[in-house]
Amino acid sequence: MPGRVTMAQVAREAQVSLMTVSRVINGKEGVSQATRERVQAVIERLDYHPSDIARGLVTKRTGTLGLVVPDVANPFFAEVARGAEHVAYDAGYNVFLCNTGEDTQRELKVLRSLEEKRVDGVMVCSPRLEEGVLEEAVARHQAAVLFNRQLESEDVCVVMVDDRAGGQMATQHLLQSGHRAIGLLSGPPASQSSRWRAEGYRVALVAAGVSYNPTWTCHSLPTVEGGREVARGLLTDNPELTALFCYNDLVAIGALQACADLGRAVPTDVAIVGFDDIPMASLVSPTLTTCRVPRYELGSEAMRLLLEKINGCAEKGYKEIVLLPKLVVRDSAP
Repeated sequence: MPGRVTMAQVAREAQVSLMTVSRVINGKEGVSQATRERVQAVIERLDYHPSDIARGLVTKRTGTLGLVVPDVANPFFAEVARGAEHVAYDAGYNVFLCNTGEDTQRELKVLRSLEEKRVDGVMVCSPRLEEGVLEEAVARHQAAVLFNRQLESEDVCVVMVDDRAGGQMATQHLLQSGHRAIGLLSGPPASQSSRWRAEGYRVALVAAGVSYNPTWTCHSLPTVEGGREVARGLLTDNPELTALFCYNDLVAIGALQACADLGRAVPTDVAIVGFDDIPMASLVSPTLTTCRVPRYELGSEAMRLLLEKINGCAEKGYKEIVLLPKLVVRDSAP
């Protein structure tokens, strides 16, 4: 079985030096058109592919990027990753997809591992690390963009959802439907999105003249199982609740299951609103009212911004791209 074709073989076949082959491969000047065409013909005939390592020594780049997500099984992040990867692929980059499993220690190890691999940049989705630790970790990378998390650093650009507005519009919908006892199944305490959606929930209540009741709020794991367990407990302890606003659609689907467990009909007894509008939201019964987030667009925008930073095209200083969610009314909260 023939081995890998080397640059030396190309140089020998084309009767030129290794330096000339390198210049042709990297588009450098100093080579005549006739020689360039001869070398290129040999490259094509031998089906020579430059080593990424060798090319990196010239370009000072690895052609790789890091994409860090808290839960690769969550359809929300799967779609964000799809948008990001498509943009990276079109630009000639390979992407290391890293799952942290909602674990801050693992998140830090992933960022350090990507640093050791000399990736050209990192896109970090909804990081859970504390401010100082996260800022130090991303500062060690050549370029970084955060998705759904802000830092005080002016060197790290951000692409995000307006979670406060989303939390407010979801709660306002329930209030306008006549609900006054509205529970909140919030997300992980370390999630900035969770805190902002909860803030939107509280702002909507106060604006409507409804007192905020802290006993009606519980933190949930951002999963179906987490939503089911927490919703069951919240509804059992607070039977006066007639509506739930949930951190994401997975939690909301868990809340649907909890209502079924407790014999409480949705939306007659309890109305439920989710967040994200993942594909399952329109497939469950009853279909889920939710805040639609442009997941693919968020991923692609974040990756474009990262590539701009890598290529020196981004404007100096802080840049923030914010996309607004949209309320989608379905059967769980008409």
